[in-house]
Parts: sequence; C-alpha cells; structure tokens
Amino acid sequence: MTEHRLYQVERPVSSDSLGVWGSDVFADMLRGLGVKYVALNPGSSFRGLHDSLVNHLGNEDPQMLLCLHEEHAVAIAHGYAKVTGEPLAVILHSNVGLMHGTMAIFNAWCDRVPVLIYGATGPVDAALRRPWIDWLHTCRDQASMIRNYVKWDDQPGSMEAALESML
Repeated sequence: MTEHRLYQVERPVSSDSLGVWGSDVFADMLRGLGVKYVALNPGSSFRGLHDSLVNHLGNEDPQMLLCLHEEHAVAIAHGYAKVTGEPLAVILHSNVGLMHGTMAIFNAWCDRVPVLIYGATGPVDAALRRPWIDWLHTCRDQASMIRNYVKWDDQPGSMEAALESML
C-alpha cells in the first residue's frame, strides 16, 4: 500500500549531462542570487529554463510555483515581496505571457514593490528561427510594452550578457 503525501515536491532522477546548457547556467545564477521561488505559467519560449530548474537544480532554490496565468504569477511575486521584503522571480512566456502580465507588473510598480521579471523570446537571429512558431515567439524589443513603468530592462543577446544583466 502506498502512502499519499500531499505537498511533496517531485524530484528528478539525476543523470550525467553531456554538456552544459545555457539554461543551466541561468538557473545556477538564479540560485546564486538567492532567489527562493520562481512563479511561472509554463511556456515553450523558456522550456529549456523550465527543464534546468527541475532537472539541473532539482526544483529547489529556486522552487517553481506553477501558476494558471501570467498575471497571477506576477501578483504572487508582488504579494511575496510585500510580506517578506524580498523580490520573487517571475518568468513570462514570450510576447503573450508578457502581455498577460502587464497589469500586475503595473500594480507592483505603482506599489513600489520589487519583482524580478524574466522574459523569454525566440531566436533573435532570424536565420535561426524555425518556420511559424519561432516567428510568433520572437520580439525585437519585448520590454517596450512595459518600459514606461519598470525601473530597468534589458534584452541580452548572449549567455554572458544575460548573466551580466541578472547582476
């Protein structure tokens, strides 16, 4: 007979990696920055990072908080920061995810509450985009949607630039 355990976090089965993925490095930086939780609604534009949070970091430090909507993810981060005084990270799916989260981002900005928003996009180099899907999930300047009410934004073009941007 199996025992039912509510609220148990699933742990991945570890395996030897054949190399280092950029998303693993990004996940390690989140951990290094002391981010405890990442609120997100899973999206294909950051599937590699989602995989790294689960399989590389074991879904701990940061632990994913799966949300039903991007606005909910940002609102959770807003509330968490108000209660703890620490920012919580949010990962938003390219274009549509950011559009869905804009009102909650605006609310956090009006309340002067720190929230770390990480967005994803498709390949910036058009020659690397797959037909149709990558064109729908790529934006040259995503932050233009929220630039008027965020403190700082960046859209790095390499892993090194992403790490510097996170710092």
